[in-house]
Amino acid sequence: MISKYVVPLEQVDAVRTEHLAFVESLEQRGLLASAGRQDPPVGGVLVLKVTDRETALELIAQDPYVTAGVAEYTPVGYLANRGDLKDA
Repeated sequence: MISKYVVPLEQVDAVRTEHLAFVESLEQRGLLASAGRQDPPVGGVLVLKVTDRETALELIAQDPYVTAGVAEYTPVGYLANRGDLKDA
């Protein structure tokens, strides 16, 4: 999932603590392979460990960035065949 901030960064950062708690919950449930903010900070990337688009969309709908209306996500399918995420 690739996010794009749709409001000024200050508004995004006002929700960041809740967003990071959400990301941590994904990791604790074994649903997250990697996550991070883009550089420059115009959005972020979440690599989810799910098998279908519908599940990814259901999960991301719960992200505080989405519920607060500060970011929009674009789902991007990805099959790792090399590197550290290959067997994730």
